[in-house]
Amino acid sequence: MNSLIRIVGVVGAGTMGSGIAQVFAQAGYQVRLVDLSQPVLQKADDSIRASLARLVEKGRLTAGDRDATLERLSLDEHLEPLGSADYIVEAILEDVRAKQKLFAALDDLAKPETVLASNTSSISITLLGASTKRPDRVLGMHFMNPVPLMSLVELIRGEATSSASMGIASDLCMALGKTGVEAADYPGFIANRILMPMLNEAFYAVMEGVGTAEAIDEVMKRGMNHPMGPLALADLIGLDVCLAILTVLQEGLGDPKYRPCPLLRRMVAAGHLGRKSGRGFYVYS
Repeated sequence: MNSLIRIVGVVGAGTMGSGIAQVFAQAGYQVRLVDLSQPVLQKADDSIRASLARLVEKGRLTAGDRDATLERLSLDEHLEPLGSADYIVEAILEDVRAKQKLFAALDDLAKPETVLASNTSSISITLLGASTKRPDRVLGMHFMNPVPLMSLVELIRGEATSSASMGIASDLCMALGKTGVEAADYPGFIANRILMPMLNEAFYAVMEGVGTAEAIDEVMKRGMNHPMGPLALADLIGLDVCLAILTVLQEGLGDPKYRPCPLLRRMVAAGHLGRKSGRGFYVYS
């Protein structure tokens, strides 16, 4: 553990936020998970407990460690408990204005030395840092889904982010048993700059009748050795998240090759968001 970091705040208790809170608590940090919605917090609590139970069943975690992890985790509907946090990770919806508003609020609330990190998958860290009076202490810490299982974390340095802040984030990755890889502050960073055009092409292939979702995923799994097909992966990520990232790529880079597929737009408008809504390119019970 980083000796300077004892209390970690996580804002946003969705799939990513709950996973981030879990891995920090497992690693020995006191974690304060905040979300404005009590139902979302309850779902996060249930999800974390179920995830830890699976780890115990598989022999990867002892029952004692599970109980200690849960004792280190607190849930709250208000930001105020984050005032004493040493490090805060934002994991709310992928919307630049919402993130800017939150970062401004966290800047007023948090201790001056607290580092503010964003789990954004595409939005400019420089832009978020400019919403605060501490841009040197703002950075990107982009976890992969599912957080407890995936080892990669993209670390994004904004224009004003200090080397000291990046060092703290890198140390935290090691403490979590994850590999931090630095990426430049360009739309989509590394992971989504490469991944999203592939997913978008798969969306177009479905729309144009090149193949069924099943056929496209089977080709990519068996022909390209991908562990999961692009359409199943998009459903896991969330089709609304895919649309938000592609929109940031198109607007930020100005290249029509990032134009979100019309089928994707229609599916999101219909509320077919993937696993989290029960229906995307596949139907989930």
